[in-house]
Amino acid sequence: MSVDLKNLSSNWKKLQTTLATERPECKPHNELKRKRSQPAHPAPRKKTKTMTTPFPQPVKSQTNAGLSEDVEIGRYVSLDCEMVGIGPNGVESALARVSIVNYNGEQIYDSYVKSKEPVTDWRTPISGVAPKHMQHARSFEEVQSTVAAIIKDRVVVGHALRHDWAVLGFGHPERDTKDTARLKEYRKLAGGTPKLSLLASELLGIEIQTGEHSSVEDARAAMLLFRRDKNKFEVVKRKGKRQ
Repeated sequence: MSVDLKNLSSNWKKLQTTLATERPECKPHNELKRKRSQPAHPAPRKKTKTMTTPFPQPVKSQTNAGLSEDVEIGRYVSLDCEMVGIGPNGVESALARVSIVNYNGEQIYDSYVKSKEPVTDWRTPISGVAPKHMQHARSFEEVQSTVAAIIKDRVVVGHALRHDWAVLGFGHPERDTKDTARLKEYRKLAGGTPKLSLLASELLGIEIQTGEHSSVEDARAAMLLFRRDKNKFEVVKRKGKRQ
């Protein structure tokens, strides 16, 4: 999903400024440096119809670009997958697209993925994936290997990550996983497992998933939530308790 950076709404500009005033995270030497943002007067909160990029620096997306070798990864990454249906009635899920962004929302990786089994439900109204996207999709094995290499020894942010791990075919250490669907405060807000769109609307003031989903957009939204409540996510988890 491409983002028109020339048409940022006043709401995004506000959010961009708000996040720009955060103290930079303690990063290893290879973490991206963040530019200072000009101060701005607070503006009334308004909701937009689509998410752009409320990050300290403008970020761009290039669909199916694979690995962005000019983007530094850093300690934190946010991952999201789009899925299609396989098997009878398409009730089982298979990986169809995966996106990863860094702490600053910059796209590290994005790829469509060829299913190893026949697709019986493209789920296009939700997944945003259609047969035409498979023309230049990468093999499951290639994508799986690349994603595993990117997230190795890093902290992975995401929403309901168990679904992503299921279609990727591997997991990640619990201590290095920050799941926005599991944070106690977020669950209390939703009265159970929250939808990412609800959290984005209520806590960030942005609207996502108003039509076909974008894994890049969803990954950025999860990272914004993590940045907003980083201290809560970073609290050492007690045995037997959720984040």
